[in-house]
Amino acid sequence: MIERLTQRMEFFSNVLQLRAHRQQVIASNIANADTPGFTARDFDFRAAIQDAVRNPSEWRAGGMPMLAGNDARHLRTLSNSTSVAERTRVAYTVQTQPSLDGNSVDMDQQRANFMHNAIQYESTLRFINGHVRTMLSAIQGQ
Repeated sequence: MIERLTQRMEFFSNVLQLRAHRQQVIASNIANADTPGFTARDFDFRAAIQDAVRNPSEWRAGGMPMLAGNDARHLRTLSNSTSVAERTRVAYTVQTQPSLDGNSVDMDQQRANFMHNAIQYESTLRFINGHVRTMLSAIQGQ
């Protein structure tokens, strides 16, 4: 029973990591909207989730970065060998608007993607919070 609960939490942890990574990719596209020759990038979120479901041991091994510090006052993140960025295949997007400078970033599309991803991230957080509250009330016998 506990294993099922932890598997579910690991799954949603992976979803949050992927959402955060996608937000970084989209933010990079928006930041480079005026860079000549820049090609917008994105990745297939659904395929990445399916990969997490099919290969849970790989995702578990390369989960959240470990915290370590060389001084009691410092914390730094050490990336595992298989980070979220390495597990997702970021591809170039198809240009939807022609531009003279060769930049393929469609700002309207990127803003829509950014907001959609942010809403999905927030919904996943709320779902996890509700799930944790339910588990706590079950443990407490309420």
